[in-house]
Amino acid sequence: MTTQPQLKTFLWFNGQLDAALEFYQKTFINVEIHHLNRPNPNGPLFTAGFSIFGHELVGMNAPGGPQFNDAISLSIGCDGQDEVDRLWNALTERGTPGRCGWLVDEFGVSWQITPIQMGNWLDNPDPEVARYAMNAMMQMSKIVIDELHT
Repeated sequence: MTTQPQLKTFLWFNGQLDAALEFYQKTFINVEIHHLNRPNPNGPLFTAGFSIFGHELVGMNAPGGPQFNDAISLSIGCDGQDEVDRLWNALTERGTPGRCGWLVDEFGVSWQITPIQMGNWLDNPDPEVARYAMNAMMQMSKIVIDELHT
């Protein structure tokens, strides 16, 4: 073996891959397209290799596949409330907000958008502070840093 195996997340977009790539490129700061497989130059993509924030993904476009569900989500740790708000608003504009930072985008992909600062409160050595943060988070849809502490 000369090449080490690679782990990538494979997403089946059921005919929406072109739209999903366009949306993700517009929404995320760091999207790289590695390859596009478009068998008919005037037709839709069949597959695409891309990365978001360095996480490698493969998208497939064939209709009739299984639907996404919440059993697997892509998690983004954001630095600060402004970035949480920006991504949350973009992904839920035509998607569906969930609880505790989870949402489903317009393509059915489940995401968790969380501030990295959340750990300061959830993992706090003071059990009362950590309990307050956990209870507050459980009541939230989008995570709001200032509401994790008193």
